Amino acid sequence: MISVTDKAKDRIVELRQNEGRSQDHNIRVLVQGGGCSGLMYDLKFDAQIEESDEIFEDKGIKIMVDKKSLLYLLGTTLDFSDGLNGKGFQFINPNATRTCGCGESFAV
Repeated sequence: MISVTDKAKDRIVELRQNEGRSQDHNIRVLVQGGGCSGLMYDLKFDAQIEESDEIFEDKGIKIMVDKKSLLYLLGTTLDFSDGLNGKGFQFINPNATRTCGCGESFAV
């Protein structure tokens, strides 16, 4: 399962409205090769549900994850920070053994 903090939920709802997207646009989370730690997160709106997707819902936010990415994301929490040390979505991933300084890449 992937969970969403209240701050992340509020920011997703705000972005969806600002970009004029419908409620059919869910959050897609992908893990791809790259970044300084070997793997990196990709987060985007997507209205297309693929047959191989796993779908999680937390706090009214639907999150779509392909099966390959799911192996790296189980138990992850999606958060949003707007503090002085950086602004943006953050992945709190218990599977990551190492992360980079920017928080966008990780290793398992």
